[in-house]
Amino acid sequence: MREPLFHFHRGNIRLIKASCADQTVDAVVNAANSGLWAGGGICGVIFAKAGMEELTDACRKYKTPLKDGSAVITPAFNMKNAKVIIHAVGPDFAVTPTAFRELFDAYYNSLKILMDNGYHSISFPLISSGIFGGALDNPAGESARQCLRAYNKFTADYPDYGVDVTLCAFSPSEMQAAQAEFDKVFGD
Repeated sequence: MREPLFHFHRGNIRLIKASCADQTVDAVVNAANSGLWAGGGICGVIFAKAGMEELTDACRKYKTPLKDGSAVITPAFNMKNAKVIIHAVGPDFAVTPTAFRELFDAYYNSLKILMDNGYHSISFPLISSGIFGGALDNPAGESARQCLRAYNKFTADYPDYGVDVTLCAFSPSEMQAAQAEFDKVFGD
């Protein structure tokens, strides 16, 4: 079964159960830490696919620590399915339990960098839904909610710039939680 594609303004957004690192897009988003070093989860996967040494060297060119909600861009190096990697720093809800604005900003700023560099397609993980989910009741649902909010604001702010967004849930439980948020926005 193919996942539904939701279209409005000049863009599309879809939710799939897959790894964002495996999608063929202009930009793959890394759920980055503030130091831009290789971490666990999707961050570790992206560093391994891109090339640990090359990506580490590219990330060292940025002044760190980055603020929660910020995003920066690097080449994709050995990733054949993407042109660039956008590193979005999601908040750690264990440290900052009400950082919903920063989570929104991580998605929005990624879309802005995508546009500023002339790219149109992007795949996101559920930012701050893993170890950075802290004590949130529903970190995957909250992340999907903020992604949808950022997408809606971006397409309203830049109605003439076409974007194709793929939000990737990795586990069945993440997919279920994210799907519930999509259903609230788009209906069944």
